[in-house]
Amino acid sequence: MLLLTEATLNEGLNYLAEQDADLARVVKHHGPPQLRHRPQGFSTLLKIILGQQVSRSSADSTYQRLSNAIGPPLPVNFLALDDESLRSIGFSRQKSRYGRELAAALVDGRLDLDSLGEADDDTVRAVLTALPGIGPWSAEIYLLFALRRSDAWPASDLGVIVGAQKVKNLPARPSRLELDDMAEAWRPWRGLAAFILWHGYQEIEAA
Repeated sequence: MLLLTEATLNEGLNYLAEQDADLARVVKHHGPPQLRHRPQGFSTLLKIILGQQVSRSSADSTYQRLSNAIGPPLPVNFLALDDESLRSIGFSRQKSRYGRELAAALVDGRLDLDSLGEADDDTVRAVLTALPGIGPWSAEIYLLFALRRSDAWPASDLGVIVGAQKVKNLPARPSRLELDDMAEAWRPWRGLAAFILWHGYQEIEAA
């Protein structure tokens, strides 16, 4: 199991530079991407649910209001909140249900997030996407940010898609098939490639 950490960063960057001149150019001109990590567990998955189809700042604001209301979010104290409380914090009805389903699965033992740290990527994907509200994007983000898996591939992420368009100088956003084909050469470092695409997009837009 290959993990993406500061200790393995250079190995991954060297590999990707050999495979893809465009990724190498981003790193050369803008420096290596900053790896962002989140703790494993309920709070991170809940944050990922909040981040679905909204801006990062919006998700962060809702999560902060939740933390202000109940302290560090734990499954038990999250389940104690009623619909009105969650709505006042900023949860939609759908995300309230997803959060409750996740919290309940942890409380009753149907889900053991600690064990996922030792599971292979496909097992993690299968376990997480079996939960309501956890789709492929959410599973890949958890694999990448919480479990630090080097080959996690959030191909449906808008930042990855637009980043690939900018970094590759494409006339239009690549389709999922085109993006997956492009990423085959990046295995087993597709997660690091995603960081480079995010990094390249941000730096190119800022230039």
